[in-house]
Amino acid sequence: MVSSEFSDRPLKKLVLFDVDGTLSPARQAVSPAVTKALQDLRKKLVIGFVGGSDFVKISEQLSVSGSNVVDDFDFAFAENGLTAYKSGKLLATQSFIKFLGEERYKTLVNFILHYVADLDIPIKRGTFVEFRNGMINVSPLGRNATIAERNEFEAYDKKQGVRAAFVKVLQEKFADYGLTFSIGGKISFDIFPQGWDKTYALRHVEQEGFEEIHFFGDKTYKGGNDYEIFSDPRTIGHSVDNPDDTIRILKELFHI
Repeated sequence: MVSSEFSDRPLKKLVLFDVDGTLSPARQAVSPAVTKALQDLRKKLVIGFVGGSDFVKISEQLSVSGSNVVDDFDFAFAENGLTAYKSGKLLATQSFIKFLGEERYKTLVNFILHYVADLDIPIKRGTFVEFRNGMINVSPLGRNATIAERNEFEAYDKKQGVRAAFVKVLQEKFADYGLTFSIGGKISFDIFPQGWDKTYALRHVEQEGFEEIHFFGDKTYKGGNDYEIFSDPRTIGHSVDNPDDTIRILKELFHI
C-alpha cells in the first residue's frame, strides 16, 4: 500500500533519476523542457532524484527560479541517499569519516594527493579531493576547472583512461578498507564504503509499497556510478544519453 501522502497520484509507481547527464548537463542547470516533463510526470506518479553530489550542488542545478528542490521532488537523495529527504523532511545522514576513522582517512587522502602530483596530464586546476558527508570525490583535473576544460578532460580521459587507471591503483592499495570506487560525471570518481552506492537510496523507499521503481541514469555501465542501482532487481533501469533522451523515454513510457 503506497503511503497516503501520495494517494493523489494515479500510478502507484516511483521514478528515480540520476542528476548529471540525466536531468541536466554535468554541473549545469536543468532546462525548462526537463522541468516541464518532471512537473507533468509528478501529476501521475512519485518522483525523486539520486545524485552523487552534495545537496548544495544538486540544489544549484535543479532549483528552478529560486524554488526549493525538496519541494519539487517527492524524494531527494544527495550523496547516493546518505542525505535523504521525503516530502521536504530530512530522513537521515551518514558519515564517511565515522566509517573510516581519521587515521585511515589521512592515509588514503595523502596517497591520492601524491598520485595526482605525479600524474602527467595536459592541465590541472584545483580541488583534487572534495570531502562530502558520506564520501569523497577525487578529480585528477581538479573540480575548479571550467566547463570547457571539463569537456576537454572527458575527451582525453576516454582515450587515455586516466580515471580508470587511478581507480585500479586505489583498489589494489586500499583493498582492506571496504571501499567502492565509482567513476561518474566528466572529471572525477567517488569513493565511499561498500554498499553506499546509489542502491543505498532504495532503503528509504522499498517499504513504501510502490508497484514499480524505475531508475534513469547515464553512467549505467559496470564501473559507472549508476550501474548498481540500474541493475538492482528492485528497479526497472533505463539508460539514457542525455536529458533530451530522458524526456523522450518518459513520454514513451508514461504518456506525458
